[in-house]
Amino acid sequence: MKKYILLAVIMLSALAANAQTTWTNDPQHSRLGFVVKHLMISEIDGRFSDFNATVITSKADYSDAKITLEAKVASINTDVTPRDNHLKSADFFDAEKYPTLTFKSTKLVKLNAKKGYIYGNLTFHGITKPIRLNAIFFGKIINPMNKQTTAGFQVTGVVKRSDYDLGPKFPEAMISNDVRIVANIEFSPNK
Repeated sequence: MKKYILLAVIMLSALAANAQTTWTNDPQHSRLGFVVKHLMISEIDGRFSDFNATVITSKADYSDAKITLEAKVASINTDVTPRDNHLKSADFFDAEKYPTLTFKSTKLVKLNAKKGYIYGNLTFHGITKPIRLNAIFFGKIINPMNKQTTAGFQVTGVVKRSDYDLGPKFPEAMISNDVRIVANIEFSPNK
């Protein structure tokens, strides 16, 4: 009988070790931002105010993580309402026709305990392209406010707006072709 109990404990421990955990972003402490150069002399930044990011992993170091992100294009915010409305129009994102921006990871490559690359497919404006993003893991703590485990990450990268047919009427001398992505995200596991 003791053998069976020991076997059951070992099997349950193995299952628990491989159990998947789903982490979701904390909207109040997460930001999905971007930066473009304007007239080649200044930088303008903005963000998508309404987005959800999910990480599904069974490993504490996130090396097997599957990451998905969805942002509502209509939530674009550069703190200038006329510019935001123009960005939502058919000249740029065409938010009415293409209401969401999505990212789905395909592979993670760890460089060390805190840094790595996230490979995946970015879709917006009706176009999907593979991209590579840089990731920095800031650490994990128990949040004193809600008593939940919280992990912090920064994800950065560059996409070309021409790859997504975004604002083709506007030359690079007006708006840079390179769009820097800067996302700072706090995740907690779903309960």
